[in-house]
Order: sequence, then C-alpha cells, then structure tokens
Amino acid sequence: MKINKYPQKEIWAELVKRPVLKREQLTELIADIFNEVKKNGDQALIAFNKKFDQAEIKNIKASEKEIESSENLISEELKLAIQQAKENITKFHGSQIPEIEKIETTKGVICWRENRAIEKVGIYIPGGTAPLFSTVLMLAIPAQLAGCKEIILCTPPDKNGNIDLAILYTAKLCGVTKIFKTGGAQAIAAMTLGTESIPNVYKIFGPGNQYVVAAKEFAQNFNVAIDMPAGPSEVLVIADEQAIPEYCAADLLSQAEHGSDSQVIFLSTDEKIFNQTIKETKKQLKELPRNEFAKNALENSHFILLKSVDEALEFSNLYAPEHLILALKDFEKYISKIQNAGSVFLGNYSCESAGDYASGTNHTLPTNGFAKNYSGVSLDSFVKKITFQNLSKEGLQNLGKTIEFMAEAEGLFAHKNAVSIRLK
Repeated sequence: MKINKYPQKEIWAELVKRPVLKREQLTELIADIFNEVKKNGDQALIAFNKKFDQAEIKNIKASEKEIESSENLISEELKLAIQQAKENITKFHGSQIPEIEKIETTKGVICWRENRAIEKVGIYIPGGTAPLFSTVLMLAIPAQLAGCKEIILCTPPDKNGNIDLAILYTAKLCGVTKIFKTGGAQAIAAMTLGTESIPNVYKIFGPGNQYVVAAKEFAQNFNVAIDMPAGPSEVLVIADEQAIPEYCAADLLSQAEHGSDSQVIFLSTDEKIFNQTIKETKKQLKELPRNEFAKNALENSHFILLKSVDEALEFSNLYAPEHLILALKDFEKYISKIQNAGSVFLGNYSCESAGDYASGTNHTLPTNGFAKNYSGVSLDSFVKKITFQNLSKEGLQNLGKTIEFMAEAEGLFAHKNAVSIRLK
C-alpha cells in the first residue's frame, strides 16, 4: 500500500493517477477481431470461444431448454435474493419515467419532449471467475422499463460450453430476448456488426476487461453508441474520527477483489482511524478467497491522511471516483460539496455492496475519472428524447418577426421566407 500523510497539493495530481493499462497494439488486435467476425460471423465466434475460453460449442445461441432449466438448478435462497433486488431496482428506475409536460413558450407556441426507447440494445455480462448476474439486473431492468424491443445478451461460456445458471435465470426474469455464448471483444464485434445469429444493436452496455473496453470504443466507428467509457473498478472512502476501521477495510477490499487493476483510495482526517484501517485491511486481506487480485490492487492504491473533511472532498472531486463512501458523522452537510462521483454511500452502514446488488441504484458507473463528465446508467441511458412543437396561426404571428430578423441577420433568406410566406 502507498501511504501518504498530509501530502502537499502540488503532488495530488500524481496521487489521483490510475494504473496505466498496457494498450500497445490493442487497437490493431481489436480491428483484426472485428474483421474476422465481419467475414466469418458465427464461425468466428465459435473459433474464438475455443481460442480464448477453451470452450467447444456448436451453437452460440443459448437454447430455450438451457434457459428454462436454470430456474430449477439454482437455490431458492438465491432466487429470492434476485427477486428482492429486482423489485428495488425496478422501483428506483421506474421512478425515472418522466411525465410529458407541454410548455407554452409564447402565446400559441407549444413545445414538449417525449422519450422513445432505443429499439435494439446489447448487454455484455462478464463470466469467468466472477459471473456478474447482478449486472443483468442493472441493465435489463431499465431496458425493459424503457420499452426496448430487443435486449440481446452476450456472455462467455465456461470450458464445458455452458453459461452461468444465475445469469440465465436472471436474464429470463428480466425480459432479455436472446442470449448468446460469446465473450470478450468478439462479443462486442458481433453485437456491432451482426452475425447469422446475433442481430446488430444500436447501443452496447456493460463492463469488461481492457479488451472489452477497447472493443466498445472501436464499435463507435460503426455508429453504435456505448453506455460510457470505463476502466477497472474503484472506490474512495473518506473517514473521520467516528468511522469504523473494520467497515472501511471491508469496503476497500470489496473493490480490490474485482481485479488486479482495480484501485482503492482511503482518506482520513483522524490518524488513529487511519492506522487502524491499514492494519484491518491487511488482516482481512488474508482471509479473502480472491486475495491475490486484491493484493495486486492494493499495490496501486493509496492511504492518505489529510487535515480536514473539506480537504478530503477537494481531493475526491479531483479523483472523481466511481464509488464514494462518506464514513462521516455529519455526512449531510457535505453532500452539496460532492461534484464528481459515480455513486455515493452515506454513513457507516451504507456499504458499497448495497449499491452493487440490491439497494435499487445502478452499479454500471463511470470509472477512470469519467465521473467528471459522465453519469452512471439510468433509465435515460436506454431512451432518446425527441422534442415536439406546434405553432398555431396566432403563434407564428407572435413569433414570426423574431425569426425573420434572426434569419436575415445570419444571411439565411430561405429560412426567413419559410416564415414570411406564411405571415402573408
């Protein structure tokens, strides 16, 4: 761990740097994968499954039998947990559906805005060591609420050619229309370009490794939108004298276990809490099954002692964390000072895991400093907003001269004439 006590502001820029991913020749590799998928379609995906996931499969589409049987093969306890999470996520995202409000900007001029769902969306769900069925909830639920007609899911198969049962069950529960056994950059290529089995989509969502992230960026060259640029997971915790070191350490490690390239930042204004949290982090690390991932992540992480909560918030806003935890006594008075964060957790009992799974907020969030200019996924991510206007004869008479003067000043006389011809 990198430990700093009262660092000068001149070095903050160094402290907020993320671990740099090695991306040499990555673009060339992604371009080759896209070309292969474009040329050979499903057969390319089957070959990539064997090459990257050691999985031999004949059909990349998950069968109805596989999907249906998943319900009987996972525990009742897990099904109940998924159901409760689904209810909370649905409740929170459902509240984001707006009422249509018509505004009369000038007498006789009515303007309003309506949502329209993005018709075809693709969601990418990582498999491997951590099959993220929770991300199915976070992406498919708002897609369904928005009214997306097609929700395509891609996820890598295991060595036996199977998809994680919880992913299958959750996908069925949340209205996913088609499920495919393909992962990595090739899955993004398939959803971008389309294959014999996989339809091309208009927007791609979901987390992934550096290859998936690079492939999503590359997909934008083909007029496919993505949810956001993103990198490895991260959390920043701010703790004062009433914080509980055991809780702080647990929150830091919950992000560190995501992967070796994750990053955690601990800021404290109290030296006793600071030292105890470092000690507790080392203690809890030994007990984690994924402690190798977490250990590597901690090598890229910072424990920083600062003079005040205001200073800590200034540092946090510069860092712009994906997750921000305020383990503070009077957290309410600091909420307005938070400028840059993906999702915020307030008080000692608001663990980041709550947002990851079941509180109702979305866990697909901007990382790598993008919280300065991006929001996390919400219902808005799955819709376009179309504006409408209706001018009556009286409305055009009231507004006409204004439009004529402005159009003429810009030298656009056809624009002016479109009004003048009606006023006559």
